[in-house]
Amino acid sequence: MKFVSWNVNGLRAVCGKGFADIFSDFDADFVCLQETKLQQGQLDLAFLGYTSYWNYADKKGYSGTAIYTRRSPLSFSYGIGIDEHDHEGRVITLEMEDYYLVCVYTPNSQDGLRRLEYRMRWEDDFRNYLTELSQRKGVIVCGDMNVAHQEIDLKNPATNHLNPGFSDEEREKMTAMLEAGFIDTWRMQHPSEAKYSWWSYRMSARERNVGWRIDYFLVSGQLRERILSTDILNDVYGSDHCPVELVLND
Repeated sequence: MKFVSWNVNGLRAVCGKGFADIFSDFDADFVCLQETKLQQGQLDLAFLGYTSYWNYADKKGYSGTAIYTRRSPLSFSYGIGIDEHDHEGRVITLEMEDYYLVCVYTPNSQDGLRRLEYRMRWEDDFRNYLTELSQRKGVIVCGDMNVAHQEIDLKNPATNHLNPGFSDEEREKMTAMLEAGFIDTWRMQHPSEAKYSWWSYRMSARERNVGWRIDYFLVSGQLRERILSTDILNDVYGSDHCPVELVLND
């Protein structure tokens, strides 16, 4: 059972860069997208055998998430049930028979950490949402979580300390997520490997591999034994992020 997650940074733009062929090559059971930057009706993008779910931000051209699935969920929901957080199209949850799949686009703390206070509230509320789900059945959460957890997760930790995505506060919230029983699947399987999923468009960062690992698959503890493989697909272009992959035993 294969899951792929990708921050496409504008789905309409990526469609002009071979998205349909890339999607086909994934051959995934679930494809989760972040930062679609769409409003309802702006793009008709269907794939044979897949059903899609979309959560749009109120603000045009901003945020947004989507899930394509070739497995039928028992139910689906948008957001986390807290009005403060549920206007930016950041979360989709599919309930499957023995697990929940949650696609998330975590808010960026922005330059000067001017949105850090809000980000901290989001982190606590989102973690509580996932923890409540995990009390019912297993949870898979994937997406751009906008934090490099450890120094190994970005090329230049010293010069990025206190920058958005590598502040002490954001890193501590990821630690809290893991302490709540969630597993960073890539780091579990690759404890000492530095591999990145996002690169700035500036200064040829991707060509020089000056990147960050901020895209994740986390799973709750009851799914640990089902993890078969993880990957960061950094040979896939079209966005400033690359896709990440998780394969679980059915």
